[in-house]
Formats: sequence, structure tokens, C-alpha cells
Amino acid sequence: MTDLRRTDLDIPTEDGVADAYLVRPADGEPRPGVLLYQDAYGLRPHLKKMADRLAAAGYTVLVPNVTYRVGRAPVVELPDFKDLSADPTIWEKLGPIVSALNPGMIERDSAAYLRWMADSPLVTDGPVGITGYCMGARLALWTAAAHPDRVAAAAGFHGGALATDDPASPHLGAGRITAELYLGHADNDPSLPPEQIERLEKALTEAGVRHTCEVYPGARHGYTQEDTSAYDEEAYERHWTALLGLLERTF
Repeated sequence: MTDLRRTDLDIPTEDGVADAYLVRPADGEPRPGVLLYQDAYGLRPHLKKMADRLAAAGYTVLVPNVTYRVGRAPVVELPDFKDLSADPTIWEKLGPIVSALNPGMIERDSAAYLRWMADSPLVTDGPVGITGYCMGARLALWTAAAHPDRVAAAAGFHGGALATDDPASPHLGAGRITAELYLGHADNDPSLPPEQIERLEKALTEAGVRHTCEVYPGARHGYTQEDTSAYDEEAYERHWTALLGLLERTF
């Protein structure tokens, strides 16, 4: 088993200071960098566990609290197990916080995260990879479009609102993306209906973006999040195969 070194750190941004979690192999050697974008529930033990598994595969993984403008993680008090059907007040608290994020904020913030990684002796020179979950898939696409020279690969899992009529919809940035993409969609996901999947694939194909889009049969929105009622072990493991395959092809 790979020994890991874990660090909590602060990253200065144009709008403040983002708290973050960094994990990497303990040998201190520089490794390819991966930026891991949270779901709405934010930086918490399960997300750190996912980052640890990615680091054990040979990467330096940075997990920023993207809602730092509201406060340090956790920005709201969360139960150990998150079930919206049992406690709808969770989303009532989180919804306004995450919906306030826009492409301009993410462009500025991601520039800071990528700059930190470029300056770190723990990260190898060159572009990095990104993986994002739920809303993090949207942030991954925005970041890949905003910094094409810094992102070599980007993955998104059970993302929502990826190809809407909103002028800020992520699919509209396809023409600026040079990274290879992998998108693992949840099945029958109200936040990403079939017409959005079709619109997204069309935009990526027309822009010449190398991409793979797959629907995970029977998997619900949030299927990778073990501390929620949406977790699906089979889909979770499939996601790891896809993500690590993408990163291995890239690095």
C-alpha cells in the first residue's frame, strides 16, 4: 500500500483565500497533478478518501473548498450520512451557496489553483488533470475551457446542467477545450436529461474535442458519493477504471 502525506493548506485567490486538502505519495517525488472538484456537499471525509485513493495511484491531488467565499469547509453543518429525502433542509442550505458560483469566479479561482500546482515542487511540470463530481463536473468543463494550456485531461461524473440554454452553460466552451474529456453520466438524471446529453456530445464533436460520454445504467445522480443515499458501488468502481484510464493515457 502506498504511504501518503496529507496536508491542509490555504491558497490565495483574487477573491480571498481558499482552504484546501492536498495528498500525495509520501516519498516527496513530484507527481502529475490532479485538481479534484467537489460535489455540493463539499470538502469532507469521503471526498478526502477519494483524493487519497487517487494519490495512491501516483498523483498529487489538490481538493479546494470552492465555496470558500462563504467560509471554510464545511460551510454548513452536515450529517454523517446525507439523505435529501430524510432531510430536505440540507439542500435548502447548500443550494444558494453553490448556485452562486459562476464561470467568472471559477476562471479566477482555477487560475489560482493551477498556479499553486505549477509552483509546487510536489507536482511535475506541464498540464494537469481534473476530475469533478456533480457540480464539480461543471467546474471541470469551465476550467478546461478557461485554461486550455494548463489542462490535459478532465473528467466529470454525474454532472448536471452541462448543456442548458443558459449563456454560461459549460457546453458553450467546447471550442476552447484542448484536453481529453471523459464524462460518466448518471442514468435517468433529471439534472442532465437525454436532450442535454445529446447537445453536449454534439458541441464536443463539432469542436473536435477528444471525448468519451457514457451513461451508467441504473446509477443515480451522485453515484460516487459513499456517504449519500445515491451511492452505487458498481458505478463507483467503474468510475475509477474510467478516471485512472484517462489519466494514464494523458500522463
